[in-house]
Amino acid sequence: MRLKSGLLRGEVCDMKELELGEARDVAATLEAMPIQEVIDQVERTSITKGAVLLRLLSKDRSLLVFDALGPRLQADLIGAFQDAEVLDYFADLDPDDRVSLLDELPASIADELLRSLDPQEKQVTELVLGYAKGSVGRWMSPQVLLLFDDMSVAEVLDFVRNHAAEAETIYALPIVNRARQVMGVVSLRKLFIADPTLKVSEIMVRPVSVLASADIEETARWFLQLDLVAMPVVDESNMLLGVLTFDDAQDIVEQADSEDSARSGGSEPLQQPYLSTPIRKLVKSRIVWLLVLAVSAILTVQVLDIFEATLVEAVVLALFIPLLTGTGGNTGNQAATTVTRALALGDVRKSDVFRVLGREIRVGLMLGALLGAVGFVIASLVYGMPVGTVIGLTLLAVCTMAASVGGVMPIIAKAIGADPAVFSNPFISTFCDATGLIIYFAIAKLVLGI
Repeated sequence: MRLKSGLLRGEVCDMKELELGEARDVAATLEAMPIQEVIDQVERTSITKGAVLLRLLSKDRSLLVFDALGPRLQADLIGAFQDAEVLDYFADLDPDDRVSLLDELPASIADELLRSLDPQEKQVTELVLGYAKGSVGRWMSPQVLLLFDDMSVAEVLDFVRNHAAEAETIYALPIVNRARQVMGVVSLRKLFIADPTLKVSEIMVRPVSVLASADIEETARWFLQLDLVAMPVVDESNMLLGVLTFDDAQDIVEQADSEDSARSGGSEPLQQPYLSTPIRKLVKSRIVWLLVLAVSAILTVQVLDIFEATLVEAVVLALFIPLLTGTGGNTGNQAATTVTRALALGDVRKSDVFRVLGREIRVGLMLGALLGAVGFVIASLVYGMPVGTVIGLTLLAVCTMAASVGGVMPIIAKAIGADPAVFSNPFISTFCDATGLIIYFAIAKLVLGI
């Protein structure tokens, strides 16, 4: 659909700048647009303009668009709304989405919004807030129907029909006993085709459930592999607390992958669309890592300073420094990226550290032997066999060292509770640069006798 208004092209900054006729035209255009295009417009503009777009939508569509946005962008938009609008948006969110939004807001605003809820909504929201960040409980929806195993299929269907609006999902229904312990799960499809006189316990299947205290990222990844619509969340006594849905698990994995991608590139994740992110946030997301890497790069300078006399005696060695440091950094990054991904998917555990080390040593040796042979031949033809020998041996040693370090560091990070992505590309590149130079000059002094 063609966008006629300057607002939709990003030219109008404030509601007051819109004339009545233009506001009506923009509102009509927005109402006619597919909802995904409206969401895209809000995500691709500034916070002020995004707030104006939401105000011009009808209440139902405005709430739907706001609900589809990420919690960080929602939090930024909150400041551009009037109090009454904020309360409407906040109250319309599901409890788990409310908690994600509250985590992004200043404490004073979060407390005020929480107090604005009616007692029942406040209770379920506080239930989710009570669980630790990063746990399943923080992401579960407590809006779940209580269906007992001694009910008939007909009774369950009647109950679901009358209370469907109160539940997060009705397509996968947990079944509990009278002590509220999870006994099974039944799909709505199975309920529809079953004999109405049967007990629901006769058609339910064994449940796949998860503890509320479990790690949310690990849970989300294996949950998605099972292709389930939802699964029960329980406590240590197997009592039903809520459900984790497929769409929430997808959001968790997408968010985790975005964080890993950003940190492996030496920046912090934005957690909101790029075009709606203020410039100061873009700077803040990058400056810390740039400072850390700049300081750590001093190690490389120090190594060069230590071996300055060696370089003076064999100036040709300086020509190969970019090749060797680049090869070491790339080899380490490849290993780190592979192992970090394997950790995220559950293919590798913390206890596998020595197995990973053994494999990466062999991989590094093979890569180093291949690259070293090529380096030896080329360098020998141009600069003589002694220099070729230095280059070949250095490539062999550097590749082995870099692959070993790159493979082990993410596991060590996981073991100490740090994000494995933090120990990926930027850190390992700097480490391999400095260590690779030490190996290079040590071999050169030994082979060339300088």
